[in-house]
Amino acid sequence: MRAALVQLTVSDDPAANLPVTLGHVRDAVAQGAGFVLTPELTNGLSSSRAHQRNVFRHEEDDPTLAALRAEAKAAGIWLLIGSLGLLTHDADGRFANRSFLIAPDGGIAARYDKIHMFDVNVSATEVYRESEGYRPGARAVVADTPFARVGMTVCYDVRFPALYRRLAQAGAQIITVPAAFNHITGAAHWETLLRARAIETGCFILAPAQTGFHPETNGKGRRTHGHSLAIAPWGEVLADAGTEPGVTLVDLDLTEVDRARSRVPSLSHDRSFEGP
Repeated sequence: MRAALVQLTVSDDPAANLPVTLGHVRDAVAQGAGFVLTPELTNGLSSSRAHQRNVFRHEEDDPTLAALRAEAKAAGIWLLIGSLGLLTHDADGRFANRSFLIAPDGGIAARYDKIHMFDVNVSATEVYRESEGYRPGARAVVADTPFARVGMTVCYDVRFPALYRRLAQAGAQIITVPAAFNHITGAAHWETLLRARAIETGCFILAPAQTGFHPETNGKGRRTHGHSLAIAPWGEVLADAGTEPGVTLVDLDLTEVDRARSRVPSLSHDRSFEGP
């Protein structure tokens, strides 16, 4: 399977972001990709909850989702929409940060709502409270495809290895980690965390990312780390997209999953223990 990691620098305008995303998906298909992956919040990044309420849509009405489903069907590919910010019908008005796996017929093969919320003081000037705007998911997801079992995660999930172990023990061979990773924590931790999750699980890790400075209509903005990565089950970096938007290709040999797990079969070595 040839996979393609799409790296984006989105604004807070979904309508403006969509044609750029479609262009990269088409470029990936032209280069032979059968599995194309986009980053977290493919439809747009914003620090303003009011702006998000104006531009986000419910799943059934979201134009980015509809267009990417149509594109997957036209190209006959599997497409991971890393995530979309969506309105929900929740009483508290919080959004969903939802990842979608789209089948070659355009159908939604799986949905995953990001479980772990990025509520972090990165520095004295950068504070994030994702849970104020987004409600966390509560269900881990593994999806069957003809080429692999795919476990779905999003961004900050990568710091919680128990989720990845659960996915691998449920049969995942590929785990997706679409992200909009902060540029400070990304420089310090991104590659190390992804390589650790690959080594621990014996899975391929595919992590399409946002990159660069993301302008907002309110004059603010944020920076993301970039460096979309593909990691092999033994922990090697197979591809690094650097910091420019675009498409990065990687060919996956799923026999490497069995090879890595047979060398270190730690997924079957769990033991119960007491304390602390």
